[in-house]
Amino acid sequence: MAPILLTGGRIIDPGNNVDLVGDILIEDGQITRVATNIDATGAEIIDVTGRVVAPGLIDIHCHLRDPGFPEREDFKSGTRAAARGGFTTLIAMPNTSPVCDHPVVAEYVLARSKREGVVNVLPYGAITKGQQGQELAPYADLVAAGCVAFSDDGQPLMNAGLMRQALLMAKDINKFFAVHCEDRTITGEGVINEGEVSRCLGVKGIPYTSEAAMVARDILLAEETASRVHICHVGCARSVELIREGKKRGVAVTGEVIPHYLNTTEADMLTLEGRFKIKPPFGSQEDQDALKEGLVDGTLEVIATDHAPYTLAEKKRDFREAPFGLIGLETALGVVLTAMVHSGLLSLPAAIAKMTCNPARLLGLNKGTLGVGGDADIVVIDPDREWQVDVNENESKSRNCPQHGRWLKGRAVLTMVGGRIVMQDGKVC
Repeated sequence: MAPILLTGGRIIDPGNNVDLVGDILIEDGQITRVATNIDATGAEIIDVTGRVVAPGLIDIHCHLRDPGFPEREDFKSGTRAAARGGFTTLIAMPNTSPVCDHPVVAEYVLARSKREGVVNVLPYGAITKGQQGQELAPYADLVAAGCVAFSDDGQPLMNAGLMRQALLMAKDINKFFAVHCEDRTITGEGVINEGEVSRCLGVKGIPYTSEAAMVARDILLAEETASRVHICHVGCARSVELIREGKKRGVAVTGEVIPHYLNTTEADMLTLEGRFKIKPPFGSQEDQDALKEGLVDGTLEVIATDHAPYTLAEKKRDFREAPFGLIGLETALGVVLTAMVHSGLLSLPAAIAKMTCNPARLLGLNKGTLGVGGDADIVVIDPDREWQVDVNENESKSRNCPQHGRWLKGRAVLTMVGGRIVMQDGKVC
């Protein structure tokens, strides 16, 4: 590959405390210089004046549906959606068919994604075999096959004794465990947040305790076992409080926010459209305010997409029967910039950190920065570009997105993976 010089952009690299206007030289897929006024004779020069140059975004929580559900998404469509959204590394959840609870499945994910994808994909291993909550998966074998973290996302581990055992094993192998906190005995037949809107619609609601009770349990287990635990898709104010309290006690607990929760509440459920059905459900304005406060004060370190594709037919079912889950790879950055940065709640470097170096650090990945010698995984952002979301333009196969029709401010305009441009001006290369 010919050298590339990105020149004149605002370079924001929170992992290295860099925020300056300058140039980045990329050679042989790596970053070789970060400075002002770089002279790079023979390099392809890309003028990014007025744009932000940042580490490629890392999504710590997404569903690519392969193997098993290619009609919803596959590695080609999912990674193209990621590139369009500015993501260069995806950590794929294991609730596929078969479940990623065996080395052969992990090896398949790595090989197939490398062959068909345009961004990096790394697999989660399941916490329990088949995600059935009965028997722990073979962690050491899965790590050897390439799994970088473990989760039973989509299925809560209801057995507290088994969860305790899993946390002890996680400590032994020093791997990241991401937990889906839901007490199904409380959720019952609920489909949206229990509150004024559910009562108005006459729809069975999900009490906030369905999530918060399990958050409390897993924080206590992590405290007792001196283990790390990461809370997926935090959705309610009480969970934020519990994580904050756990941190104050010295518990190694972390949490993530999904961008959709930053600009969507239970009030949007009045139409009962499947593109708003998610778990945990969208909560009240008070819940949303608590999530934003958690991002601002550092209680919640990570922003992840929980990209969960479904077919149009699946989401068009009666609302009570439609599956939970929404897509978000192509809109995540725009929502975060609009709801958190342009609103003045978060600085741009702080927001970028929650989508780059913070998830990389939790996972132990040598990514998420613009350090010299590292892979040239880079996103160029136009923070002021206003655009209207149209899911019919998506690279994803699915259309189940609550942002459809909304105006956002800020968008990725160039994505580079290993020194190769994979997206430019909205077009995937």
